[in-house]
Amino acid sequence: MTAGSGILHQEMPKGDSRGRVHGFQLWANLPANLKMTDPRYQDIPASAIPEITDDDETRVRVVSGEFWGQRGPVEGVAADPSYVDVSVAPNRRRRLKIETTRNAFAYAFAGSGTFRDASDPRAVLTESAVDPNANPKYDARNHSLVLFDRGDEITVQAGEEGIRFLLVSGKPIEEPVAWYGPIVMNTQEELRQAMTELQSGTFIKHR
Repeated sequence: MTAGSGILHQEMPKGDSRGRVHGFQLWANLPANLKMTDPRYQDIPASAIPEITDDDETRVRVVSGEFWGQRGPVEGVAADPSYVDVSVAPNRRRRLKIETTRNAFAYAFAGSGTFRDASDPRAVLTESAVDPNANPKYDARNHSLVLFDRGDEITVQAGEEGIRFLLVSGKPIEEPVAWYGPIVMNTQEELRQAMTELQSGTFIKHR
């Protein structure tokens, strides 16, 4: 979904019969010249997402961008993200290529493993209390986010349960960010104007 100047949104996900659900939101900033672009929405069924299994049982599902010769169905995002769901079999080591011009991170949501990068990764802890200073190797347990410096590949070593993670990369926009609530702009003045319009009911310009 591209919110642009016309969408305020709220998601109400539904789980299985016990209320369980995997859900992730990736927010990609828009460059200044597209902040007030026309809104749009894409509804992509799971069946449209290509899945590839390599000889070593590594499995990837390509949501957006191009990976292993497959292109994901989500198109038209300004940051041109590569968004891939990766599963590596227990105790396997796998190298994955990344363009050197991109920023990248991995978010582990099942199993565990270690990541090693062409440059030193930095760890951001979410729910796992592990040592953030263990560079360049980081023990990535479930619900861990690992940030990478720019390099041409990452290496992941899966643990005894294997590991499943999102591998996301995108083009740096390299613009200032002003953020409050649901609005992301480039300056505080733009942010104040947008919040004023939101409160007065004039922010939504396309319906």
